[in-house]
Amino acid sequence: MATNSSTPEAGASPSDTPAPDISDALVAAEPRRRISGAVWGALAIVYVVWGSTYLGIRVVVETMPPFLSAGARFIVAGLILAGLVAWRQGTAALKVTRVQLASTAVVGLLLLLGGNGMVVLAETSVPSGLAALLIAVVPAWVVVLRRAFGERPGLGAYLGVLLGLAGLAVLTLPGLSGDVRLWGVLTVIVATVMWSVGSFSSSRIPMPANPFAASAYEMVAGGIGCLLVGLGRGEQYGFALDEVSGRSWTALGYLVVFGSVVAFTAYAWLLHSAPLSLVATYAYVNPVVAVLLGALILNEQLTWPIALGGAVVVAGVFLIVSTERRR
Repeated sequence: MATNSSTPEAGASPSDTPAPDISDALVAAEPRRRISGAVWGALAIVYVVWGSTYLGIRVVVETMPPFLSAGARFIVAGLILAGLVAWRQGTAALKVTRVQLASTAVVGLLLLLGGNGMVVLAETSVPSGLAALLIAVVPAWVVVLRRAFGERPGLGAYLGVLLGLAGLAVLTLPGLSGDVRLWGVLTVIVATVMWSVGSFSSSRIPMPANPFAASAYEMVAGGIGCLLVGLGRGEQYGFALDEVSGRSWTALGYLVVFGSVVAFTAYAWLLHSAPLSLVATYAYVNPVVAVLLGALILNEQLTWPIALGGAVVVAGVFLIVSTERRR
């Protein structure tokens, strides 16, 4: 999901460069704007790993409750990341003011409870590829938020929003026809709005200067929120650890290490180190990766509403990003 309405540029292939080591990246917290090999490597991580997380989530919820599994994922990942920050940069790097801590908690709840947590819930009834395509509309919501706060994104961005909304309408057809549960589709759409609000807010409220520390606090706050919601929904009743499948445990471990610690950290680092229009390109790369993996590994069907609606959404995102890149 996107943190801004812009999306990545095409150009050099990110897979041509090895991904940067996270522990080494932690040393380089100072913002840089040149497009280096580390930037392309971090983009490759976000492209591929975040694209695969939809598949991972779908496998986790086969035998695990949605919010409890999401809460465990984010709390563990946040603690691991905080430990890495303290190890590489010292405990002083984790120091934040009360206002900054409150800001990270708000952003973490919006992104990881409202955004990711609701996607996890939705994927109990929605194919992973469809969920990823629905989420691709996030840049369109950010354009709407920017306009609401007085900014003028440009004609191309508005046209991109219209395309994105048209694509959403087509993507809801499987739910309307009964092929997919409509509540799941609507839950993902609400999640995109929550993620967009969290992304939009993160650049307008006091946040820690260290992006890795900010990510750690966001993940812990979001994880606690997910756990509380899961307990409130009664997900603990009837749930037994010995009934969790090996592939669900493997998928959860993958989401913790790669989906959260590695990819989320790479994304936070990119926001401080690369042009935003380049970073946001993941918004139309991730859905393609997710749809392909869902079809290849989980045998998810690529119906005509999903194919057509997904193409329209991705086209809308591409138009938004292209417009932002020229501004």
